[in-house]
Amino acid sequence: MNTARFRNGCCIFVVILNKDLKHMINVSNTAKTKLAQLMGEDGFAIGNDYVRVGVKSGGCSGLSYDLTFDKTTTDTDKVFEANDVRIVVDKKSFLYLVGTTLEFSGGLNGKGFVFNNPNAQRTCGCGESFSL
Repeated sequence: MNTARFRNGCCIFVVILNKDLKHMINVSNTAKTKLAQLMGEDGFAIGNDYVRVGVKSGGCSGLSYDLTFDKTTTDTDKVFEANDVRIVVDKKSFLYLVGTTLEFSGGLNGKGFVFNNPNAQRTCGCGESFSL
């Protein structure tokens, strides 16, 4: 059984990882293409630098996603690669994001990154916030 253990204050969380889960966060091809474009425009390189994905308080459902680019990591970051994209997640956000797929939508209903999160019990209409 694959497990991950994390300490958050006085609590220890144990997450049982699904064997079929190839990546903590999956990145679709369309998201990868858009990330490469945006990273290049901001002076980052998709193969060398990191996409930092996190969760913060806010949004109409209680939690919202945060997506930035970074050149460094910290000792407590979880670092992995998905579809040739180097992903960094802080340990507090990790538990909320396990199994999430990052996609990019350029359709008529809105343009931007979409987080398909299997852990979210409720999401807002825009898809930018969620609750557990």
